[in-house]
This record gives sequence, structure tokens and C-alpha cells, in this order.
Amino acid sequence: MPIESVNPYTGRTLRRFRPFGPAHTGRILAQAHRAAAGWAATTFAHRAGILHRAAALLRERQDALARLMALEMGKPVTDGRAEALKCAACCDYYADHAAGFLADELIPTDAGRSFISYQPLGVVLAVMPWNFPFWQVVRFAAPALMAGNVGLLKHASNVPQCALALEQLFHDAGLPPACFRTLLVGPDQVATLLADDRVRAATLTGSEAAGAAVAAVAGAHLKKTVLELGGSDPFIVLADADVALAARTAAQSRMINSGQSCIAAKRFIVEKPVLRAFVAQLKSHLLALRPGDPLDEATQYGPLARPDLADELARQVVDSVAQGAKVELFGGQARPGTALFRPMILSNIRPGQRAYAEELFGPVALVLEAKNAADAVRLANDSAFGLGAAVWTADAAQGEAMARQIESGAVFVNGLVKSMNELPFGGVKKSGYGRELSCVGIREFVNQKSVWIGKPAAQAAKTE
Repeated sequence: MPIESVNPYTGRTLRRFRPFGPAHTGRILAQAHRAAAGWAATTFAHRAGILHRAAALLRERQDALARLMALEMGKPVTDGRAEALKCAACCDYYADHAAGFLADELIPTDAGRSFISYQPLGVVLAVMPWNFPFWQVVRFAAPALMAGNVGLLKHASNVPQCALALEQLFHDAGLPPACFRTLLVGPDQVATLLADDRVRAATLTGSEAAGAAVAAVAGAHLKKTVLELGGSDPFIVLADADVALAARTAAQSRMINSGQSCIAAKRFIVEKPVLRAFVAQLKSHLLALRPGDPLDEATQYGPLARPDLADELARQVVDSVAQGAKVELFGGQARPGTALFRPMILSNIRPGQRAYAEELFGPVALVLEAKNAADAVRLANDSAFGLGAAVWTADAAQGEAMARQIESGAVFVNGLVKSMNELPFGGVKKSGYGRELSCVGIREFVNQKSVWIGKPAAQAAKTE
């Protein structure tokens, strides 16, 4: 079957691509494997020059890249530009900091000298999703390339033009072509790639099911993996919080990428005294947002990336309502088979409902009532996921104490949960394992080699 680029707003097919066959994929893998040794031998300064040029190109091409994202997966062009600029900042960040992050780390031992050396692994396979088609890839590629690895990208099949545009951008920046290639392949070739000894590691951002499948194959072949999977992020609002600011931020967080973000706030856990006020203000903010053509500068949220995704979200809502959830804000699809999904609010969320247990990957806000701070933490942790979380309170000390108790990879107190270059990003439980970004992320795909150098014989004799 062809790989198709389809505009979710119009339903029109933009382009069709013939998938790479196994022989074609094999040739690209062989080229990447041969290029790995040469790229690993380059200096940090050389790699940094290329990454800085990639950053400059991302800024120069931000309008074209934003348009491509709007056409392929429905992201409003204003959000697409912001994504391109975020990618540029990430390239600059690792170009500036990789040498320091991966410098030899001296360790005092009984040796004359001992240290940890950080060395690249080789070919890293990246299996990436469609929701942030450039950012998800760059936050893997920038640290991996600066560490001396080479990358193969298997992108989501509905964003092939984004995948090819990023490949071209890296090549235009001066990266040797074999050091970063896009593979236009279906999921059927991923297992074969993971089984190949020339692929040394893999990273995946996607669903729980996709992560489990990749981890199983990689584990069978003893390959290092990093998985960033789904999330059902709690957004806790205590009675002493600035409710107006919390509600405004809640709407913003729930509607990140039209609600299609792993770290979008999804479960709003609110203390009873401020529950009514919070819901009323959240509803007001959501209703004020303007849907429309992603190419229109005034559009604030577009369609979901595919009609089938909107259909499944609608089924989750219908099932949850049948199981006892209450609709506070009506929205959703105008009719099945369409990608536009207007914001909704559901309350009375209880165990046994799909909304309580599953990730709702779209603009549906779930409101849960908390008796107190301890109950809020209990509800936050009563989830299979653990990616991000937010706590809103006037008591910073209490916010920090709660942050330490919440089971997630990140907690933001009185702020919008976001990924940022300086902090590690990733989850626990069924949200995955491993970390991206910061000094931690660049060390995921390196050999952390211990080197112990004995004392010269004369020096050793003096110390005996």
C-alpha cells in the first residue's frame, strides 16, 4: 500500500509515496553503518557547526515547515512556526552543550587515573509519531548526532513530507547524507531493522501498544531502547489556588496541538470549594477558542490529524457517558468520519469508565472532585500513566511536597507542563522509560565506559 499524505481539514490526498522495499531499506542501513565510524571520529566543534546551521535553516524555513505541518496533520500555522523555532533552539542547545555533557568524568579510585568516557553507539533507529512531526524527531536527533551517533527515521505514515523535509534540512546543513535518513516504510519493517546487528539502539514516541511491540523485539535482540508513550496528565487545583489563572492555563494545556499531546493536561482534579468556579471558567475559555482552517492565521485549533482518531475519541466519550460520566460542555464531532472535534468537558469521572482508565488523545477535559490535597494526590496516582503533572496552590511548600509524591516524570507547580531543553523529559509506569533532553537525554545512547589506568610501577611502590 502507498504511504499517503492527506490533508485532514479538506480530506484531499496531497501526495502518495511508494514504500521502500526491504532491499532499498537494507542499502540505506548499510550506508548508515559505514558512515557511523567516520561521524563518530569527528570533533564536537565540527558537529556543532552543522547543528548550528541546521538551527539557522529551521528559522529560515519556519513558514514553509509550518505550512507543511498544517497540510499534513492539521496543526495551525502559528503553532507550526513555534514548533520549528523550538527545534532550532534544541539544535543550538546541544551544539553549545554536548561537549561539556560528554566530557570525560574523572572518578577517584585506587588507580593512577580513572574516568567515565562517553562514546557513541552507532546507528540509532527512531520510530516517531505525527503529532509534533518535527519536534519529536529533533529532540532525538540533535543529541544523538552531537553524541556521534547516526540516525534512521521511521516516521508516522501520515507525515511523509515532514519526514523528508527534515532529512533534506539536515543534509543542507552539511550533515553527511548517510548520517540521517528517512525510511519510508510501514511498521512491518521495524522488527527486521531491530533484529539487525548494525542497529545498536532504538527510540520510540507513540502509543503504549507500539512501545510494547518495539520493546519486545528490541529486548529479544538486546537493544537499548528509550520509550516515550502516552499520558493522562493530572492537573490539580487546590482551594487556595489562583483559580482564574489555573483555569486559563488549564484550557491552554488541554488544547495543546488541538488536544493531541502526551503532556496536555487531561484529568483536572479540583478541590470541592472551587470546583464550580473552575469548571465555569474552563468552559468559558474553551468556548472562546476559534477552530478553522489550519492555514488561517486566526485559527487557534484545527482538526485532529485523521478522521479515525476523532471517531475513536467520540466512542470513548459515548462509552464513558453511558458508564456514568456527565457532559458539562457539549462539543465533539459534527458527524462520524470527520476530523474536526470541538472541545468537551466531562465530569463525574469514576473508576470503571473508559475516561477514568484510558488516555483521551483529543480536546476532552475530564473533571474529578478531590476532598483535599491528599485525595488529589491519590487520584493523580490512580492511573496507569505517569508522564507529566501540574499542581496549583498558593502554598509553594505544599506544592513541592505534593510534587514529590506524584508518580510522574515531571511535575510543574503553578505552571504549564512543557518539554524544555534544560530538563529531562520522559515518564514512568506505562508512560515509558528513559529520558530525552538535558544532559540526561544525550547520555541515553552512548557507551558509558569506565576506564581505569594503573599507577606506574615506581609510583605504586612508593604507596605500598
